[in-house]
Amino acid sequence: MNINDPNFVNSEMYRNFMKENPGKGGLRVRAYAASEAVPISGLKVEVTTNIDSNSVTFFEGYTNESGITDRIILPAPKLNNDNLVAPNTTKYIITTTYNNKNQVYEVNMYENVCVIQNVNIVPDMMGGL
Repeated sequence: MNINDPNFVNSEMYRNFMKENPGKGGLRVRAYAASEAVPISGLKVEVTTNIDSNSVTFFEGYTNESGITDRIILPAPKLNNDNLVAPNTTKYIITTTYNNKNQVYEVNMYENVCVIQNVNIVPDMMGGL
């Protein structure tokens, strides 16, 4: 399923998900090699979450010449102002692909928070660097 699919966006599953996640959080993916000295452009980034046992894609894109994919806005639960209660989160799965090798990360999204996920590309993934 994809967030751009009108059938999904008009579904009860999507409406329920958005009721639970009325806020927005941000995600930035930074890809690099050589201890952050070499940015990796062209790294494929896919962001998904599971809704009712269905994997839903919320973002697909590539890192830019600086090794960054920025301004990924994702639904997130509203933060509770009572700091005695642990905040609700929504878990997203980030799959990165470079030279046909995947790395998978899980991040928790919070309302009004920008999460930064660093991706370290090792030389064997780059074909010898």
